[in-house]
Amino acid sequence: MPATLNVIFGPCGAGKTTYAHAFARRERAVAFILDDWMARLFAADMPDPIEYEWMVERVGRCEAQIWSVAAGTIAAGTSVILDIGLMRKADRARVRQIAEATELPLQWHFVDAPAEVRRARVAGRNVVRGESFAIEVSPDMFDFIEGVYEPPEPGELTGAVMSVSD
Repeated sequence: MPATLNVIFGPCGAGKTTYAHAFARRERAVAFILDDWMARLFAADMPDPIEYEWMVERVGRCEAQIWSVAAGTIAAGTSVILDIGLMRKADRARVRQIAEATELPLQWHFVDAPAEVRRARVAGRNVVRGESFAIEVSPDMFDFIEGVYEPPEPGELTGAVMSVSD
């Protein structure tokens, strides 16, 4: 099987990072988790309160580096998993265009759960700070992300691997 670009998307707290780690172990793929990169590279310099422009600029830098390393990893024959947010339809369309332009085999993975389950997971993750923790997500930040998130349209889910929990 050729190396594949596996792209995970879904709302905040759905379990995307947990899914990415499990998938990487099971399939011997390399996971690129945007929150991990952001936390490691920029958390010490993060303004309080968080500034949207500050964050967006750094997310762009991290994504560019992730794409560069992921492309090299795929070229070397190893599948990758991208957990880079993709909250908006336009973000997912951009990933699809990049994959098509570079002829990367693409597999979507949609991870979801009800809002009350996701909110509770995020609150628990903030306390436990386990494998899927990279940065604390406050209730206000969760609400902000909920407002940005655009659920996929049926066409976006065609051929996608679905992981929906209760």
